[in-house]
Amino acid sequence: MDTSKSSSECTPGTVSPHCYQWSVNRRGTRSRIHPFLDGQPCDDAGYDLPNDCSTPPREQCATDDYFPYSSRPEFELADFLFCKEQMGCKKISELMDIWAAFQQSTNSEGDPVEGPPFASTQDLYDKIDSTENGDVSWQAFSVQYDGDIPNNSAVPRWKTESYNTWFRNPLKIAEAQLGNIDFAHEIDFGLKRVFSSRADRCQYSDFMSGNWAWQQADVIAVDPETHRSMFVPLILGSDKTTISVATGHNEYYPLYLSIGNVQNHVQRAHQNAVSLLGFLAIPKADKEYDDTLDKPCITRCGDGHLQRVIYGLGPYIADYPEQVLLACVVSGWCPKCTARPTNLDDDPTAILRSHEHTNMVLKTFEDELSTPWQGYGIISDVRAFTSFFLRANIHHLLSPDLLHQVIKGTFKDHLVDWVGEYLETVHGKTRAKEILADIDLRHVVFPLFPGLCRFPEGCSFKQWTGDDSKALMKVYLPAIAGHVPARMVRAISAFLEFCYLTAIARFQQEHTIFIETEVRIDFSLPRQHSLFHYHSLIQQFGAPNGLCSSITESRHITAVKQPWHCSN
Repeated sequence: MDTSKSSSECTPGTVSPHCYQWSVNRRGTRSRIHPFLDGQPCDDAGYDLPNDCSTPPREQCATDDYFPYSSRPEFELADFLFCKEQMGCKKISELMDIWAAFQQSTNSEGDPVEGPPFASTQDLYDKIDSTENGDVSWQAFSVQYDGDIPNNSAVPRWKTESYNTWFRNPLKIAEAQLGNIDFAHEIDFGLKRVFSSRADRCQYSDFMSGNWAWQQADVIAVDPETHRSMFVPLILGSDKTTISVATGHNEYYPLYLSIGNVQNHVQRAHQNAVSLLGFLAIPKADKEYDDTLDKPCITRCGDGHLQRVIYGLGPYIADYPEQVLLACVVSGWCPKCTARPTNLDDDPTAILRSHEHTNMVLKTFEDELSTPWQGYGIISDVRAFTSFFLRANIHHLLSPDLLHQVIKGTFKDHLVDWVGEYLETVHGKTRAKEILADIDLRHVVFPLFPGLCRFPEGCSFKQWTGDDSKALMKVYLPAIAGHVPARMVRAISAFLEFCYLTAIARFQQEHTIFIETEVRIDFSLPRQHSLFHYHSLIQQFGAPNGLCSSITESRHITAVKQPWHCSN
């Protein structure tokens, strides 16, 4: 994403108390590294290493060491049963029983029989759990309502039951991602600003090229002890998912963790740069640890070098229902600004939300619970979890969500549906169905071309995925041309151009055709309104394709749904 400079900080000639490091990249771009938090490798005592220091050799394990497994075949059997076949508990036990019986039947001389590799399913699981060179171990705690319970029969079940929360140590997960050899050359160790061949053009691509990370580093660098360290933003993501089986529906709230240093193309490729952190909820951090959140800790990275790492809470990936839940904002309001839900795009009184603003409103109307709700969209009886963090504001950290706000939201659920509503309004239902059938036919007869997806059965199927919607975006305009007004085509064209470049102003001007044709009475739609925050969010967090909820949703299958079906 190439955009004009927004402040003097995007000018290479800015005066600094420390000499900037510059590097020339491919395609003629140049990178400027942060003067203080540049990710300089260090020794195990935290002292800088010379710039020309070679990568230290890695510890080599013995080629025949398969501990805790007794041999390579035993390890491969465990991998086959648990990972590849994902065999159920009862079937594993049955297989081991058959194995033991077969060995016994072939022992005609009566010698002692060694038995199967695993005595039972539990023995297999114990071996897997004791494997140290792997994922971070799981921990659990239980929570239960401890308030007053009314003495009547109408007590909700959640007030009496205990709920388990499973989680993994976030520090260990981050250290594992930093130490992943596969990411050794795909990680930004220092914060960077990328400039095009024109010195006054600042490019925003990977997360570490955005303004937010740079601004966080400026705050951290006030402490001289942090200089030459590596800043690691922790990116969180959550999204409720439902597991449907014969016994009913089970809802889970998986929480995912990634680090902002991993470059966007790795995030999009789903190369295990996102790890499952926990289910349901994570405990609130105690304030007694606030002073330890900005102290470097020595961590080995994937390139073999040690780094002084400072962690910070970064963007949060979530769709709209999850965003308002996290921000403690009333549904229908924007979680990032105070624009009223009846006039989201043109409210002149709207300002960006912050914890300071929320606290001021709650203090001013502490005796009037309805005013914060109705006047500001603030839920007054709960606080956002970032209220207890050292440098975090959930309203600022909510990332752009291409999948739900742009692809499935504004395009599929809004514009495509509005075209159908327009056809029914103007032509009636019978004629509208004929026109939609012709639009479907156009999708069927599209010629083959690299990068374009054909719809051999048309587009009249009910279950749409994000990939389906992205494919439709590329072929939708020629399919509707001639069936809808030219301004409607231009409005959708402007939106599609916004998806690939920047044309939000033209889209805002042209899409009024949907009001003029009485398809809509207004555009106060939270997901569509979020597009107007994209300009600043791209400058803050880099290109939004590295923070899309499609990344976390793709992990639902391997992290939640497949394990659930295997254990059920």
